[in-house]
Amino acid sequence: MIRHYEAIELIPPPARRGNYRDYADADVHRLKFIANARDLGFPIEEIRALLHLWADRKRSSAEVKALALARADELGRKAAMLVAMRATLLQLAEHCHGDARPECPILDHLAV
Repeated sequence: MIRHYEAIELIPPPARRGNYRDYADADVHRLKFIANARDLGFPIEEIRALLHLWADRKRSSAEVKALALARADELGRKAAMLVAMRATLLQLAEHCHGDARPECPILDHLAV
């Protein structure tokens, strides 16, 4: 992932010692920031925006809060979709005999 982050210019290329990358403490801190943002579900472009805000000491925290709330809303929508999908699968499985017969409401549902 680090090479990918370099390729998309999310992190600057580090200094090199021969064939090895030499990451400064600031680079490691930036990579941890990115990993934490990814763990919270932020996509790359929003992480890029967060990195710019993080570097801008004159930023408004309102911008950061707006990004976080928008991401939370999106995660809520996805969570609701997952709950609905799970309920549908459980309902279909409940109506499936799960025996040697070929009839299967799960496959019938998928074929619609």
